[in-house]
Amino acid sequence: MKKSKKSVILVIIISLILLTTGCTKTLTTKDNKPVKNNVTGQNLTENILCKPIDKKVQDIYRKNNVKIDKLPSCEKFKITSGKYEGLWTSIFVKPLAFILLQLGLVLNRNYALSLIIISLIIRLIAFPFTKKTAMQSELMKKAQPELTKIQNKYKNKQDQESMMRQSQEMMAVYKKYSISPMSGCLFSMIQLPLFIAFFEAVQRTPAIFEGKFLGLQLGTTPVVGFGTATIISYIILMILIAATTFFSFKLNMTGNTLDDSMKMMPVMMSGMIIVMGLFMPSALGIYWITTNLFTILQNILVKRSKDKYGKA
Repeated sequence: MKKSKKSVILVIIISLILLTTGCTKTLTTKDNKPVKNNVTGQNLTENILCKPIDKKVQDIYRKNNVKIDKLPSCEKFKITSGKYEGLWTSIFVKPLAFILLQLGLVLNRNYALSLIIISLIIRLIAFPFTKKTAMQSELMKKAQPELTKIQNKYKNKQDQESMMRQSQEMMAVYKKYSISPMSGCLFSMIQLPLFIAFFEAVQRTPAIFEGKFLGLQLGTTPVVGFGTATIISYIILMILIAATTFFSFKLNMTGNTLDDSMKMMPVMMSGMIIVMGLFMPSALGIYWITTNLFTILQNILVKRSKDKYGKA
């Protein structure tokens, strides 16, 4: 049964990766070198969804034989604009870009604020599910001493009968605390396509990646931003990415009974995210910080209500 569940999860993850890969194309020269915006240092995207606002950027695209004059302006972009590019673009990227653009126009072209609001709305819609997932983590903390005791009991027993008994006893503990071991993985799998959808929407929509927010150029990566006059803004962005990621992972730990390798997980994961954050657009960093802050607040609320939930 366990193998079957693991296989299903593996198939879902692989399907998601295949579904969400290969949409954005980097604009390159005849020598296959990335074309950059000399002002922002950003690698430009070839298959943009709408026409750039900056005339200098328009000239860069025309110079590299991109027919931008056939594209709608970002203000007039619609979900149906452009040719059909497959389900991923039609269902996720274009609708998300359209919503970000429309809300951004309402907010006086503040596309960073638009991104923050849309991120929060998505998390609020998913809140009933993510709250249940967070509660499962809290219940797991209560069950952890009993689970550890069972694991130690069968630590040196590798025969099939002992392993079966261990599994049965652990399942009894899960049932006692109303824990569903698989539920914690589901939202993590949802996060992957959502994260990539935001990345695609930012990279392929000039109005967004040309936008600015608190000294940040939304399409510019921190590693490039460190060489600009607004370096402080990019340093603060990276500090917030690191801090919110660490505390988000920390709050999801399953208690003090975990072994040392698992206790290091928040540090390791935070390190990975920091490295990723250096090379992803600032707009995506803002999205990541927003979702982390929501997760931290959600987990704090769940912690306060766990006793009441456990008695229910």
